[in-house]
Amino acid sequence: MLEYNFGIIAYCGAIGIASLFNEKAALWVKGRKGIWKRMEAAGREKGRLVWFHASSLGEFEQGRPVIEKLKEREPYTKILLTFFSPSGYEIRKNYPGADYIFYLPMDTPANARRFMKIWHPDAAVFVKYEYWYNYLRELHEREVPTYLISAIFRREQPFFKKWGGLYRRMLRFFTRLYVQDEESVKLLASIGITHVQQTGDTRFDRVKQIADAAKRIEKVEAFCNDRRAVVCGSTWPGDEEIIMDYINKQEGDFKWIIVPHEIGEGHIRDILNKCHKPVARYTDENADVTKCQVLVVDTIGVLSSIYRYGSISYIGGGFGKGIHNTLEAAIYGIPVIFGPKYHKFKEAVDLIDCGGAFSIKDKEQFTSLLDSLINSPAIAEAAGQSALKFVNKQLGATDAIIRQLVE
Repeated sequence: MLEYNFGIIAYCGAIGIASLFNEKAALWVKGRKGIWKRMEAAGREKGRLVWFHASSLGEFEQGRPVIEKLKEREPYTKILLTFFSPSGYEIRKNYPGADYIFYLPMDTPANARRFMKIWHPDAAVFVKYEYWYNYLRELHEREVPTYLISAIFRREQPFFKKWGGLYRRMLRFFTRLYVQDEESVKLLASIGITHVQQTGDTRFDRVKQIADAAKRIEKVEAFCNDRRAVVCGSTWPGDEEIIMDYINKQEGDFKWIIVPHEIGEGHIRDILNKCHKPVARYTDENADVTKCQVLVVDTIGVLSSIYRYGSISYIGGGFGKGIHNTLEAAIYGIPVIFGPKYHKFKEAVDLIDCGGAFSIKDKEQFTSLLDSLINSPAIAEAAGQSALKFVNKQLGATDAIIRQLVE
């Protein structure tokens, strides 16, 4: 334990140094200044309170269906939401589904005790990858029901190493572990962890929520004009090089919607300059999109709704650190394409296995695949239906978890 607590202090110091020249680290430090006064000033109201903790934005989106379902079932229950990373807190600090939203103070014994003294949670929910020893121990000692949701375990993780005793101890602090797959159940059983339930991934419920709430986008409808379209979401330069090469050589009137991950002016202009077809940017109010073949979306917050207009989707990131969200496209019953770096994403592997997705490694493979899907609509339709069937089969994790959380 001394090593762990010393490591936490050292980590905090390293971020403090990094904050001098790194914007994200600076937000991490700034967000925790005066945090105890802000928490005490918030004034925990009387009644039931459930604490949800997510590392970042992606984990929050996994926990969000559970938060909203709990609020639906128990409007009187207060929700405390904490984040570890600025990429979660700064984007969702005004999320209306939670009553209190803060950064999580560093995981020291004193901080954990002080946090519990202020909030007195009646239950706690950690999302996917979050394990903080002192907070978990404090919850356990106070006999607060504590759950881990949408978790997934792999053999290479510390829990399954000879030296991983501290990590195994943290797992025993949880009241129940809700995991995504059978492999996680087996791995946990191999180290004596049996308070486990396979419920799947709440992200499937979340993308269904998003799809059901998707709004019409008149400009995209006018652009597509009832023609088939490829929606390329969260693309990076490595993806765009392959996509633009195909578009520039393409014959016919197939439409293309490109939604880059980074929408800086330089990046947008680079995409526009490389396009040899009639092209418009989404925010250009003077552009006649009906006469364009390519639409470049230079704003955020619309991608999940845009997928509904596609006949084929391409998900970016597979030529970099890893692909982005494939489920937002699959829920609309369209085939999903991505680059070679997808193996760490279980849903992507499963989509390929069921015939709903395809991975490409270069321009030649992309060209061959797109030619097939564009020229044979029946093939694209069958792949899309396989993707939709896969997503629908995974729904329901939220309801399984809620049964434990309701008062």
